[in-house]
Amino acid sequence: MSMRDRLRRLVESRGFQRTITVVIVVNAITLGLATSQGLDDRVGGLLSAIDKIALGIFVAELLTKLYVYRWRFFRDPWNCFDFLVVGVALVPATGPFSVVRSLRLLRILRLVSMIPSMRRVVSTLLAAIPGVVSIVGLLVLLVYVSGVMGTTLFGEASPDHFGDLGKSLWTLFQVTTGEAWPDVAADVMDEQPMAWVFFLIFILISTFVVLNLFLAVIVSAMESVREDEDGAQAAAGTSAVLTEIASLRHELVALRRRLESDPAPGSGPEPAPPGPEPDNPDRPATRARRT
Repeated sequence: MSMRDRLRRLVESRGFQRTITVVIVVNAITLGLATSQGLDDRVGGLLSAIDKIALGIFVAELLTKLYVYRWRFFRDPWNCFDFLVVGVALVPATGPFSVVRSLRLLRILRLVSMIPSMRRVVSTLLAAIPGVVSIVGLLVLLVYVSGVMGTTLFGEASPDHFGDLGKSLWTLFQVTTGEAWPDVAADVMDEQPMAWVFFLIFILISTFVVLNLFLAVIVSAMESVREDEDGAQAAAGTSAVLTEIASLRHELVALRRRLESDPAPGSGPEPAPPGPEPDNPDRPATRARRT
């Protein structure tokens, strides 16, 4: 087994991943403790040493993965994320890069890439973006149309809330979030008692229907991500089996060729079977004398 294969088994083992996770957690704790002025004055050197050790472990991990996977390392978005986060931590903390240096706290987010359940949640959110954008667009249209209607219907009754389109949009946005909408409705209903119909329809559509649409899109995206993961695992298992079968086939072919080229010892040409004995002309005479 080559060195690259051994390192691949190491970085893909659960023990290695758990060790990196523990290092990330310890590093996150030290970064949080470093924000305390009292602790920083007393044990600042120790916290800085732990931070440097953790950074060294992260760099060694990435270099090992780069050696094992080569350019395939960058095909995984999570590997690119880890590479970027660790690379930011290597930026000098002086000059114009001091602000970038503060981004070393992003190393804590590596927990997302190390824990499968967190990775699944982030993948779900990313997969749900197209559906969420569509729902947000629908909500914007609903608020805009309702804002125009509210300005037309209630502009004179409640100028503070529906005096113009901007105020109407802001008021309806507050109603959508559920903030103080009873006060807004009561203010308008003092002048127009039937205004409750408008607020009832708007709240039912904007709050309950749209919220359920958000949940439906996220649940659908999570199921899709899970199916993709199951398919990828099945494909990986099938690929491993096919690779093993191909390897066994090559070994059988090589063994067959070796047997054909190198016969077993002592397996020379077989001797010819003994033929019939030649006739002896003296035998009949001998028999004649005996008789």
